[in-house]
Amino acid sequence: MTELKSILDEAARQGLISPDAGGRLLPFLTEHGVAVIETLPVSRADGQAWSDTETPRFVRGFHDVLITIGVVVALVGLWGLAPLYAVPVAIIVLSEILVRRQRLALPAVSLTIALFCWICLLMSQFFPPWTPTSQSFGAEATQFVAGFPIILGAYYARYRVPLSLALCIMSVLAFVLTLILRLVQWVSGNPAFFLDHPVVLALVALICALGLFMMALYFDLGDRLRRTTRSDIAFWLHLGAAPALLYSTVSLLSIGESGRIFDLANMSARTPVVVATVAALMLIGLVIDRRAFVTSGLLSLGVAIFGVVQEGNATIDTYIFTTLIIVGAIVLIIGTGWMPLRRLVLRALPPAIASRLPPG
Repeated sequence: MTELKSILDEAARQGLISPDAGGRLLPFLTEHGVAVIETLPVSRADGQAWSDTETPRFVRGFHDVLITIGVVVALVGLWGLAPLYAVPVAIIVLSEILVRRQRLALPAVSLTIALFCWICLLMSQFFPPWTPTSQSFGAEATQFVAGFPIILGAYYARYRVPLSLALCIMSVLAFVLTLILRLVQWVSGNPAFFLDHPVVLALVALICALGLFMMALYFDLGDRLRRTTRSDIAFWLHLGAAPALLYSTVSLLSIGESGRIFDLANMSARTPVVVATVAALMLIGLVIDRRAFVTSGLLSLGVAIFGVVQEGNATIDTYIFTTLIIVGAIVLIIGTGWMPLRRLVLRALPPAIASRLPPG
């Protein structure tokens, strides 16, 4: 019954039925014996069940790829001529045709990204988020971020693109972050408070990153079999939550004598912190069955390994290729052994928790 309700809710969100009709259909279908039958996973040659629950729904075929290439080329041309005025008109027209009428997934993703870039251009014209001499988080940063959730939320309400809702949620959290930073500055009475106390800045960033991760889990746990667009929204949120957690955690643990944060060079000099953080993210990714969550940390892991080999006085060619070999080996090990590793992790979890996660 729970799965049937989620399907009816998804139909209402896509405008196929009204919410009232969905509420009336649920008891009617249940009384008449209608139920959702869980499809069995594909079996491997050795007889063990294998399931891949993270197939990206925005990649459906080469037709979508061809249309997306045309969309990107056309928008790039318009961007070079009149980015502020012509691009939004083209995005709306193409969204009406390709997204609302034809329901093409990959073009919808490209149009959402184009809209996000246009919002950046629009807001920077009126509210530059920072100046070279600024030492504080002023009203401009808050005003710059405020436009993103409004426009992206309106776009999602019209076209129901999962990426637009994910970006809207991220921008809301970024807006909250700017408000918190300004509030702390106001309470302290010091405009350069975060320059003097970088640990507080890293801690606030970590709290917002955890909030983004919890939002991703909210959408994920609401669709453990990943049959609705809730799973697609969670995919994009996890893609943003992983690097946010990585950089905020490492920055909090790696602030040294210089007091600098969000600095890749500073992170590579503290390789054990980076490696431990990436390992924790990989474990979390295994538990929630999100390869995208794991992949987001591999770039920083490569930077950390690069720093270790470089400090060992190896030649440039040696430590570049050694870094590539190590990171590639980790990717291959995780990729080929994902399902066996995940089954081991699920067995170690309490049944009450494992039952709410995607099946292994």
